[in-house]
Amino acid sequence: MLTFTIILITLGSIIFLFSSKTLSPIPYFPSQPVDIPLIIKALSLKNNQTVFDLGAGDGIVIFKAAEEAFQQGLNTKFVAVEINPVLILILYLCRLFHPNKKNIRIVRDDILKMNFNSPTMKQLNNLTIYLYISPWYIEETISNIKSQISKFSVVSYMYPLKDKTAFTKVTAVEGKNKIFIY
Repeated sequence: MLTFTIILITLGSIIFLFSSKTLSPIPYFPSQPVDIPLIIKALSLKNNQTVFDLGAGDGIVIFKAAEEAFQQGLNTKFVAVEINPVLILILYLCRLFHPNKKNIRIVRDDILKMNFNSPTMKQLNNLTIYLYISPWYIEETISNIKSQISKFSVVSYMYPLKDKTAFTKVTAVEGKNKIFIY
């Protein structure tokens, strides 16, 4: 009976951590593994580029992209931004064993309020934002970024941006789910 109670409490705690609006207002849904190569291609990895994964979750996209950059000999920087403490722990553990760990930074922050004007952020070049977040948060997130940074590109998985005025080119790639490039 004690084992069952411990399992029940553990499962309840995990569900709370992944569904709590305080700890993570955006639900966790991993990107489809079959679409990862298309997402990485959409990121257009190059030297002197910084790729932000806002709402990085378990880091599947950022770690695969960092691996690809490492294999190509690129000095691309990667920043995984997540608010959920369980997912932050997973990100740190994955980075620990990653061949390109020196170019991967993990930040615990709220993507809706994140400060892109901090001294460490101002050093970043050729900014590309990867988003796979609930559609009701995309515009607010992009608005926050636009209020701080004038030039950046966006790759949005599954959900298009409503306001495309800041972007000159919009492309959609068909995978299992659509990938929108701005």
